[in-house]
Amino acid sequence: MVADVTGAVEMRGALIRLRRATGLPVAFGGLVEPDRGQMRISELNGNRTTALSGLAVTSGNGLGGKTVALARPCAVTDYSLSRQISHEYDAAVAAEGLRSVLAVPVVVRRRVRGVLYGALRTAQPLGDRTLTAAVEAARDVEQSLVVRDEAQGLLAAAREPEAGAAWEQVREAHGALRALAPRVADPELRAELLAVCDTLAEAPAPVADGGVRITPRELDVLVCVAGGATNAVAAERLGLRPETVKAYLRSAMRKLEAHTRLEAVVAARRAGLLP
Repeated sequence: MVADVTGAVEMRGALIRLRRATGLPVAFGGLVEPDRGQMRISELNGNRTTALSGLAVTSGNGLGGKTVALARPCAVTDYSLSRQISHEYDAAVAAEGLRSVLAVPVVVRRRVRGVLYGALRTAQPLGDRTLTAAVEAARDVEQSLVVRDEAQGLLAAAREPEAGAAWEQVREAHGALRALAPRVADPELRAELLAVCDTLAEAPAPVADGGVRITPRELDVLVCVAGGATNAVAAERLGLRPETVKAYLRSAMRKLEAHTRLEAVVAARRAGLLP
């Protein structure tokens, strides 16, 4: 259920971004229900009716079902007249007044997790620009689902009886995500990545006991150091100069009242800043 809620939230944001980028009047989508072979349309943006809301689309049927079955984007210029798809859902599509429709799969680890649609109320070809924007919106959903799946899996493993090795995996994942976040251009996705990092560290904000505030970049450096990275390696991971990494580390050590790199890592973990 958590994964379903997560996917729905990501889908909702992707639909907004898709309409904003393309000017399409309607966008909608939904997630594939595990072990049921169908996708249910749960998120709609720009719709005039509720005809498509909650519609269950079976794999292979209609445009969305074809997309699920083939795991690739599909499009039709006039939905009701197209010979490229089956027509089990014509009534719902017609009730919403849709003609030209595209569907893009959300694929995570080679499995279709959802479908994102964009549509016009006129019968005209949807160009490459529109298809590219739809694919990019689907990729945003995929990246978020991958990150959250990994975080949930690692947190679950860490709670198992043999949690020592699993917790080391959590620390490694935390470091990798902290290093990845600054490279993500989308501010919303970057914020989500950092939120997952906070979840892994079980720290709501980079503030240590006693009100000592560690900056995000200082925390990035501490994460690398905790993983055994030298200043040069940390600089390469974070896209910084080695002397800049050294300055961040020195500042963090001063705030944590630590005299060595190891003391800084221990103090940061004790304060809840690192997993």
